[in-house]
Amino acid sequence: MPAEQILSNARLVMADRVIEGSVVLRDGVIVDIAEGRSQLPQAQDLNGDFLLPGLVELHTDNLEKHMTPRPGVDWPSISAVLSHDAQIIAAGITTVFDAVSIGDVNPKGNRMQKLPAMLNAIAAAEGAGLTRAEHRLHLRCELCHPDTLSVFRDLVENPLVQLVSVMDHSPGQRQFVLESKYREYYMGKYHLNDETMDAFIVLQMANSKEYSDRYRAAIVEHCLARGLSVASHDDATVAHVEESARYGMTIAEFPTTLEAARGCQRLGMSVLMGAPNVVRGGSHSGNVAAADLAAKGLLDILSSDYYPASLLQAAFSLAALDNHCDLPEAVRMISLAPARAAGLSDRGEIALGLRADLVQARCRDGLPVVQQVWRQANRVF
Repeated sequence: MPAEQILSNARLVMADRVIEGSVVLRDGVIVDIAEGRSQLPQAQDLNGDFLLPGLVELHTDNLEKHMTPRPGVDWPSISAVLSHDAQIIAAGITTVFDAVSIGDVNPKGNRMQKLPAMLNAIAAAEGAGLTRAEHRLHLRCELCHPDTLSVFRDLVENPLVQLVSVMDHSPGQRQFVLESKYREYYMGKYHLNDETMDAFIVLQMANSKEYSDRYRAAIVEHCLARGLSVASHDDATVAHVEESARYGMTIAEFPTTLEAARGCQRLGMSVLMGAPNVVRGGSHSGNVAAADLAAKGLLDILSSDYYPASLLQAAFSLAALDNHCDLPEAVRMISLAPARAAGLSDRGEIALGLRADLVQARCRDGLPVVQQVWRQANRVF
């Protein structure tokens, strides 16, 4: 990395405006921002492309697809992490919270058995400097699983853990108020027959009744004592939101209704929605549309969830709609807002003294295409 770099002739997406200008990078941080082109011969011409802060992703299970590319196929773990990392960085994501699931709701699944290998591989690749994005861990705690609390206690001391979410995917509430939707989703996803599905529903409802409230209280108490950010999941009612706020949660992942999102805003919880929801024009589960929340000023953070490239595309898509959400606001949803929600104060916007995590993107018929990515001024894509 040269001692100093100048990126010039770019449309800089600042936190509150877009300017045509240049940035100077030194020692991994942004040291100068100026309007207009640099006249210095060493300046790199970005040809009028957008220059954005590096994207911050709080919730993606993309790694699991690389660990198990086909049913019954276990891929070598370090190789899987590096393949995942390459996809993440190519999407412009410079900080990623890899979501690992504690408590497997799949009756045929082996997520729990894969956890140690996944966590060890992430830590090994990160520690060896093999990853291009910065990887942290997000523990997704399925409360209606008997082993969730004990496994959480084993994993939460990992130094990469910085975000925890709690969820209950039992039928009849939250994401699956309608049992018909629950059946449709899980029978399709896990290829269950009617008899197996009936038994699965009975078990999930019994486990939820026995474990969910107790495990939620214990997990949140432990997280707050350690200074970890905690998120709720699939809040559907004002009562859900009020419960989450009472517990001290500050992020609401994927609220399913307009009512819940309004409750989050009133109680100071950041609303996180899926970028695929924006790109596809709505929720695949029939819940509230993220773009509708943005139009009402109720959307704070976007997450790529299961499709990394959706994050940048969703921001540009939102900015193109007639919804009073301009590009700087949409970009804050994928950079500054998630960084602050996760307690990261050194990144997330193009500003003096912050990390030089940057993305050059060129629009092709409204679709942003990543050209280059820098992490702490090092070009990584």
